[in-house]
Amino acid sequence: MTQPVTLPLWTFVLIVLFATVTFASHFLFPSVRWFFRKRAERVIARLNTRLARPIEPFKLARRYDMIQRLIYDPEVTQAIVDHARANNVPENVAFEKARSYAREIVPGFSATAYFSFGMRLARFLSNTLYRVRIATFPRQELAELDPKATIIFVMNHRSNMDYVLVTYLVSRAGALSYAVGEWARVWPLSGLIRMLGAYFIRRRSRGNLYRRVLSRYVQMATDGGVTQAMFPEGGLSLTGEVKPAKLGLLNYIVSNYRPEGRDVIFIPVGLNYDRVLEDQFLINADKRGVRRFRPPASTVVRAIAGHLWARLTGRFDGFGTASVGFGRPLELSLFLRDLPDLPDDPTEAVALELMDRVREVVPVLATPLIARLLLRNPGLDRDALLSAATDCLAALHSRQMPLPQRSTDTLVDDTLARLAARDLIHVTPQAITITDRGQDVLRYYANTIAHHFENPSRN
Repeated sequence: MTQPVTLPLWTFVLIVLFATVTFASHFLFPSVRWFFRKRAERVIARLNTRLARPIEPFKLARRYDMIQRLIYDPEVTQAIVDHARANNVPENVAFEKARSYAREIVPGFSATAYFSFGMRLARFLSNTLYRVRIATFPRQELAELDPKATIIFVMNHRSNMDYVLVTYLVSRAGALSYAVGEWARVWPLSGLIRMLGAYFIRRRSRGNLYRRVLSRYVQMATDGGVTQAMFPEGGLSLTGEVKPAKLGLLNYIVSNYRPEGRDVIFIPVGLNYDRVLEDQFLINADKRGVRRFRPPASTVVRAIAGHLWARLTGRFDGFGTASVGFGRPLELSLFLRDLPDLPDDPTEAVALELMDRVREVVPVLATPLIARLLLRNPGLDRDALLSAATDCLAALHSRQMPLPQRSTDTLVDDTLARLAARDLIHVTPQAITITDRGQDVLRYYANTIAHHFENPSRN
């Protein structure tokens, strides 16, 4: 037992490596995980004392545990069996497919990442790119909501800045969980987005197994009280208009609702911008009829370099105003109770009502207003435009619409300067003319508020 043993060097190295791995996996890693877990729990306890909607335990569950819970859910298990039979594959193959879907969907929320890095980045981007304004906020109605209900923000989708802007504005209320599309499944962005609590969805998937895994995750999160945010239009608006809702995610939530369970409250949110960063890409995608508007890398690099240079030289003064309107909450229990003839599937009725409420609170901003007036009255000079804008704002004010906060003179002059700088209009003392390039862009912005004039009785 005390005699020395001679080993080849490679064998000794292997033994040391195996010993190191064993020590790390059995002692070091659990201790490190325990340390960070306890630290995260202290952070969450402090956060919950100041959040209007404390972070629910469901959102804090370990990602591995959540995946296991999801794939062993009875409805998912039945979907696995059905998939195996329909496709003539072994059930273990179908099970692994369901597991891969669950891994793709389920987030790995980090309160530290969300409320330190995420919130600071959202605040920085929002305030450096735009003048951020809250147009409407029904404070009394929101204060009276059931504190145990699940809150879901339902928004129109104008820009990828929507995620950033709304996250920043509701940061004091709680942590939002977004449904994000395939664009966010790019490494390393995907890992960060998971840490911020978002879950991935395949908008073009038609497989029953995938839809069942996704629906059960959404339903479990809703039952667990997770505050969510969704864009029912299903993608960015290519025309600027608020489009009808697609029923997928809404149907998962409405069909799972039970009167004896946790109530669901939808909060409509209307967003509008003086300038959407992606406007030209969206307009071109609409012309092509193809919802693909990924710009070439060279275009992105040039745009970022130009933006940074404008900042360094002091020529950048923002992209105007970004405004958010919060509308009248829709309590699902009350809405379903008050339907005159409750259909077997009330999702469509819920969707129609929600999108009407979203349209009600889409703010009227300077660029959409001036764009509309210039398109409807070609050849206006500056004074005539000022008069038309004053009359239009007065009419909207009488209907209690969310309006710009600046004086009409400032609003008109600043907007004309911005549009002229982009070569969308030409301004002379005699008339303001729209360039060929400006026709499509101004129409895109005018569409964002067209419903306020076409359906005034709704507002």
